[in-house]
Amino acid sequence: MKTLTQMAVEVLTTADGRAKCALSQAHAAAWFAARAAGTPIPVGTAAPPAHPARPAQPELLDPRDVPRRRPGSPQGRIALLHAVAHIELNAVDLHWDIIARFGHVPMPPGFYDDWVKSAAEESRHFNLICDCLEAMGSHYGALAAHAGMWRAASDTAEDLFGRLAVVPMVLEARGLDVTPGMIEIFRKAGETQAIAALEVIYAEEVGHVAYGSKWFNWLCGRDGLDPKDVFHDLVRRYFHGALKPPFNEEKRAEAGLPPDFYWPLADETPPRGAPKT
Repeated sequence: MKTLTQMAVEVLTTADGRAKCALSQAHAAAWFAARAAGTPIPVGTAAPPAHPARPAQPELLDPRDVPRRRPGSPQGRIALLHAVAHIELNAVDLHWDIIARFGHVPMPPGFYDDWVKSAAEESRHFNLICDCLEAMGSHYGALAAHAGMWRAASDTAEDLFGRLAVVPMVLEARGLDVTPGMIEIFRKAGETQAIAALEVIYAEEVGHVAYGSKWFNWLCGRDGLDPKDVFHDLVRRYFHGALKPPFNEEKRAEAGLPPDFYWPLADETPPRGAPKT
């Protein structure tokens, strides 16, 4: 029998996006079927790759070199959806990577349930956005994409606390802030398929942030640590961007992320154009 961590490595080493997501969903279904039958798949341990396998396209560029397009045009909206597809494909790998990379850390079964479920949902998200792109005459890989998406995983490869703080509680929480604006862009354009896909993503990403917050707080409680102080320290250490308001405080609170976690970090961000000290 394959272990869960072996399944995770299989997903991580599959290059084609659609194939990766099909394998992700198949492994998730097998995991939950075995749990329901009372014959759970062992977690095991594995050696995940430093970087997940990727298709030949899209070309990956430094974030500064990715062309910017106005979302008011059809091509701009395609570019926006292409960026979302790229994020979702990386999210599939991130959720399987946390299982594969930290299989040696003793965690309750619910930890694995949450990240397997998240990986399956991210797989569906990728497919939904790819369907939108294809309906608009494009496809994933047609445009260049952001090369820095895996940096958070690389930086936190040895730190489960750091991985939970930066990936779900910062990066995915940012999705809660920006997705309503994206939905409005497609609503104004009458792009009903894209609206429906983004609304699914928006609803389910709340759960992914919540899983990060839940297990981060669980680890802190286990070790007698103050979650807020630890979170601030880890974000300062590992996150290389800026926490930019406005924040979706309602959805962040729903996901278990209170304002005193993220607002102090936003306050530390220098204003645009301010000299660096």
